[in-house]
Amino acid sequence: MKIDFSYKYKDLIEQLKDEAPFEPDVTIVLGSGLGDFASSVKIIKSIPTSELPGYPLSTVEGHSGEIIFAEDRGKKLLLFKGRIHFYEGYKIYECVLPVFISNKLKCNKILITNAAGGINRTFEPGDLMLAESFNGISIKKELTDLIGLASTDQKNSFLHFPSPSMNNSIREAAMFEKISLKEGTYWFSKGPSYETKAEINMMYKFGGDAVGMSTVHEAVFASTLGMEVASISCITNFAAGISFSKLSHSEVTETADRVKGKFRRLVKRAVSLF
Repeated sequence: MKIDFSYKYKDLIEQLKDEAPFEPDVTIVLGSGLGDFASSVKIIKSIPTSELPGYPLSTVEGHSGEIIFAEDRGKKLLLFKGRIHFYEGYKIYECVLPVFISNKLKCNKILITNAAGGINRTFEPGDLMLAESFNGISIKKELTDLIGLASTDQKNSFLHFPSPSMNNSIREAAMFEKISLKEGTYWFSKGPSYETKAEINMMYKFGGDAVGMSTVHEAVFASTLGMEVASISCITNFAAGISFSKLSHSEVTETADRVKGKFRRLVKRAVSLF
């Protein structure tokens, strides 16, 4: 069933339009443990999502629940510090609310970041990976329900998904900042549990390089709205079966905290080039 976003979130959008200090140039969705990025930019206005009618409550550690209007290097930014996850029990249309908000505030570029498990055997915790492609096969039904009967133009938007120009800017930023940037395919997993060894082996055999529980539906929805999309993953741990360590969310946040300086430099430089 296709959701009428404009009707469902009418009051929320009207409130944000009244409070927004500007129309943003770039939206950045900050993944698990990556919210510290907001402290490195000039914050113009911060709005707790709990003050917005109908905005889902984020229940995951490392996702504080703020919408931040900020500026950095001449760019006007819209930051989502806190994500809405499918595994928290929310509907798919609730999980893409940040994308819908960005579109309604007339932002045409979105950078989606996440913490991910490394499937590629050459990756190490602390690496940053640029998404060349996405695999959302496990969420196809939900994506169909979300998008409904997409137009021909919307379907053709996936020919340039993710955005070649944004990805090239991220590569250029990595070279300038002397950051080793991995590239690969981000594979979506519904969660809420981490993947099994068998599932990781399947993903590896079918070309997956990193796995996580976000991003794909956000990226797909943004693309159908005509937005340019790019994604950066912070590889925070080895996926199941690659190391002997037990997987934990604390490992995710600890690794993200360790590489926050590198992540900050890459994102700030890339956004200045968008």
